[in-house]
Amino acid sequence: MTVSTSLRRDAAFAVGLAVVATVWTWAAAPYLQQERPIDVQGFAMMVGAALVLTIRRQWPLLALAVTATLTSVYLVVGYPYGPIMVAFLVAVYTVARYLPLRRALSSCAAALAVLLVHVFTNDAALPGLLGVIPGSAWVVVPCAVGVSVRARREYAERTRAEALRQQILDERLRVAQEVHDVVGHGLAAIKMQADVALHLLAKKPEQAEAALDAISRTSTEALDELRATLAVVRRTDVESPRAPTPGLGRIEDLRQRMSEAGLVVEVDVTGRRRRLPPAADLAAYRVVQESLTNVLRHGRTKVATVRIGYETGGVTLAISNPADAVRAREDGLGIPGMRQRVTSLGGEFSAGRSSRGFFEVRATIPLAEEIPYDEEIPYDEETSEAGETSHAGATSDAGEYPSGDHTTTGDRS
Repeated sequence: MTVSTSLRRDAAFAVGLAVVATVWTWAAAPYLQQERPIDVQGFAMMVGAALVLTIRRQWPLLALAVTATLTSVYLVVGYPYGPIMVAFLVAVYTVARYLPLRRALSSCAAALAVLLVHVFTNDAALPGLLGVIPGSAWVVVPCAVGVSVRARREYAERTRAEALRQQILDERLRVAQEVHDVVGHGLAAIKMQADVALHLLAKKPEQAEAALDAISRTSTEALDELRATLAVVRRTDVESPRAPTPGLGRIEDLRQRMSEAGLVVEVDVTGRRRRLPPAADLAAYRVVQESLTNVLRHGRTKVATVRIGYETGGVTLAISNPADAVRAREDGLGIPGMRQRVTSLGGEFSAGRSSRGFFEVRATIPLAEEIPYDEEIPYDEETSEAGETSHAGATSDAGEYPSGDHTTTGDRS
């Protein structure tokens, strides 16, 4: 609220209070027991105490000082209690609401001292403590209300600030995970392809050229994804070219990159493919990407199986490889990052050695919204209807893959 807006509202309130106080006092005057009948001077003090509330938020101490003085004089000369006390009450509340606690309490205490003068000078007032206690209530009650309102709003502001700070931290963590996944996957594939190129450069330069071409494509894709991720942080108004959003629809591209890096990947999709919510789709893709990257970086035998199951309430993932082929690390951003992605969506995540002797990463990601089955997305030509499997890479003697209730078509190349 701007100063001009608050000033207009306070002026309207002050004028309204002055009118109501004047009319009420004039109408009730014949029925009041009073030492001194209300006259023009009394009405003037009453209207003045009300109108000074116009500046109550701009200069709360000045408004309180004027209101307390007029109210005290009003009561000292013998005018009866009336609507002028409402103006005093509002002034006390305003000081307690808008000023720092220590300053507000000292100001309210001074206003109380000014107000209680009439208890000792006006014969119509209750004597001693009988007059002090009810007179103090006109300060204690609005002061307590003002302090409590200020404390509640300050708490709400702190809560909002903390929530905003947490959102910023969560966004930074999300970007860090995205950068880790993109850069880690890209560098792992590039390193493997570079090693192949160095090995073949002297004897088979044409194959080394193919490996260098794969490095170029992998680095380009990684840079596109990294640029798209960092564009979110920059928040630029100019739309920059962005890479396609990673999701399970790009699993075949991921499998192809891993194949070029030397990792044998079997992809098995069960259930009817359909479009997933963006958060779930990205999380599922990153889990598969990070799992395969870990096998590529740490594995002795470059072979892995990816199972994707589309179910009514969500999607299940299982990425497995021979247990002696990977050394899983819990101290980096890999497995903890995957777990955080999945659990933040209300899913379940596990990673470890299975009973069949494989290291397996499993994730179940529930869908917050059900998307109709007719909203399907095209899949790569190498992966057809549900239950089919695509393979890539050279044949490996790593042993059998974990079995499951699914159908596979095609041969390992």
